[in-house]
Amino acid sequence: MTTPLPLSLPPLPASRPLNHCISFAHSQLAFSTPLSLSKSSQRRASLTPMLSDSRRSTSLASQQEPRELNNESDFESLFSPDGYISICGFGSLLSERSARSTFPDLVNFRVVRLNGFRRVFAHVAPIFFERGIAKPETKEISSLSVEPCAEETLIVTVFEIRKSEIPAFIERELEFRFLAVLPETLDEKPLDNLAVLCARYSDDEFFNIRCKGNKEIYFQHYGKWNVDKIWRDDVLPCRVYLRHCVLAAKNLGDVAYNNFLDHTYLADRKTTIRQYLSTTGSGIMEEDPPESLKYRYGG
Repeated sequence: MTTPLPLSLPPLPASRPLNHCISFAHSQLAFSTPLSLSKSSQRRASLTPMLSDSRRSTSLASQQEPRELNNESDFESLFSPDGYISICGFGSLLSERSARSTFPDLVNFRVVRLNGFRRVFAHVAPIFFERGIAKPETKEISSLSVEPCAEETLIVTVFEIRKSEIPAFIERELEFRFLAVLPETLDEKPLDNLAVLCARYSDDEFFNIRCKGNKEIYFQHYGKWNVDKIWRDDVLPCRVYLRHCVLAAKNLGDVAYNNFLDHTYLADRKTTIRQYLSTTGSGIMEEDPPESLKYRYGG
């Protein structure tokens, strides 16, 4: 059984802007910033309560940096008066069926735009090992994450879940950095509420903060699968998962489908998924998932 870990994240250093493409080297940095929010972060947080008027949307849209969610109280600041919080989906959560398998009571599932991020298959996911669909011999073990990139725009989904579902959400996504972002409608109007986005984290942060520097805790999450590095630039997408994400995007329509193919990259950050599926990854879309996963990974 996995040992629960508290959510405790340091804020990003001021010298590491979020509105430019992250280089692989940046992601390997360790941080020693105190866990409490900086004064500037507190001021930004005080300016972004859960309101729904046009002044708030205009103010949020003008911000150039997403706000990092460092602790559970930061999540609480995003809840609506009726106890809901918005979640962004960019991979398997492009599928409403898949999203409902994780969040059965979600509401208001819809397609939106997210500016300033790109999708990258650079994250080793332990769930693929647990489900028997990882192929470590070919390095086809990667799931999706997103990372800041100023010139990119993604078509993603957003939906609302109950406040009570957040602790389990945090536990499932422990290896990610949690950001509060403001998506737009497809006609480029900012949404009323901020949404939680799971973005790229780093190995040092995961081990030192989430695992508290404890090798036994790390082993329970990753070590038992012989994974000693989570964020990598030498891995390929898990075949079953990639097929699922492509089908999910296709089910959302041509705009989402083409955006996924042309704005999602391998870990080299050069090869798009459209290029990959027409070359090295050809045949992936014709492969059926294992019988036990056909529903979950059916698009």
